[in-house]
Amino acid sequence: MTTPSQPPASLATIDALLSHLVDHWHHFEPEHSEEGLRGKICDLHRYNFLLWHEEDIARSPSVTDGRIAQVKRAIDRYNQLRNDCIEKVDDWLVADLAERGVVAPPPAPAATETPGAAIDRLSILELRRYHMREQIERQDATPEHRDRAAARMVVLDLQRQHLIESTDRLLTEIYSARRPLRVFRQMKMYNDPSMNPYLYKTAAKAA
Repeated sequence: MTTPSQPPASLATIDALLSHLVDHWHHFEPEHSEEGLRGKICDLHRYNFLLWHEEDIARSPSVTDGRIAQVKRAIDRYNQLRNDCIEKVDDWLVADLAERGVVAPPPAPAATETPGAAIDRLSILELRRYHMREQIERQDATPEHRDRAAARMVVLDLQRQHLIESTDRLLTEIYSARRPLRVFRQMKMYNDPSMNPYLYKTAAKAA
């Protein structure tokens, strides 16, 4: 019989780490020294951080077509790595559950979202909160702009709290063997030269 176990981390603790890193990485290189589950989460967070700022560049009207092409390739690469990291977070949890002997019974329903996917959303939410706070504090913006940003920040704060609570609940259910954890494999095809029709047909023509 499976013995219920405590999740390896609380989402409030994870969120505090993500929030700290967003601020830290805006002043220093986006690097970390964490290991284990926290290291996997930091890897995921780093690619979201890099993606966010490449997306900002892509939307600048003053950027040249050549630079846009570079940015698009960087976005594709970071997004692939980000998706890989989501799966690695879930893989770590699956291995931890196996080591602890936590196994949900066959009838137990799986959730539609994995903890890795939820933490990915929390990572993006902390990036959004950081940049919304910048808008609230902008001295060159109108009072109306700052008020609109402040109103949006209230919504983001509520969403963060709901996400933390629901993901904590999900992890508790998984570690108490009430839900199985099934890793959702993205199976991205566009970066695979053997599966992207444009890439393999172009290669065949050049051969």
